[in-house]
Amino acid sequence: MSNDTMDQDELDRQLNAMSGGAEDDMLSSLGEDDKLAAEWEAALAGGDAQSSSEKKGGQNDDKLAAEWAAALAGDEQRAVEEEREKKLVPQALDARFKDMTEAYKAPRPDGERRELDFILDIPLDVSAELGRTRLLINELLQLGQGSVVELNKLAGEPLEDYVNGKLVARGEAVVINEKFGVRLTDIISPIERVKQLG
Repeated sequence: MSNDTMDQDELDRQLNAMSGGAEDDMLSSLGEDDKLAAEWEAALAGGDAQSSSEKKGGQNDDKLAAEWAAALAGDEQRAVEEEREKKLVPQALDARFKDMTEAYKAPRPDGERRELDFILDIPLDVSAELGRTRLLINELLQLGQGSVVELNKLAGEPLEDYVNGKLVARGEAVVINEKFGVRLTDIISPIERVKQLG
């Protein structure tokens, strides 16, 4: 036997091992072209089986597409319901204020005084501070009539005047008609007031 014949026999055995059964007997009796045709036929038959599984996969894809469509329809329905609820709830509008910057900067004809009367009736808390200190609760409980509390300011230092809790002036204490008052000696500049805000 030659190598070609051995190779052919070995090929037949491998083909039998892969396919198994009656096909192998039939392939051994056929020529090489016939064997190749039979192999193609077997491969195509496997392809048909694969295409039927693809059809099943296509059915699964259809089911999946139907599920997605149902979910999206549910989302759209919820969006429509939310939109209806928003229409039923009274909506608050953003406050819009007229920009007064340009009107304030514009020159007034005939020296006309700016209208600020609307702010003249706003009440403000004004207080004068003589000094401050810090006490422990124990020290506070020991205070009694005649006790002296030492403050952080020296005698003769000016009092601090606060308007709504913001320092605006300094002055000295005076007595007017048996009541205390403050004579202003120093007005805090707007720049210093802005620095205090920070």
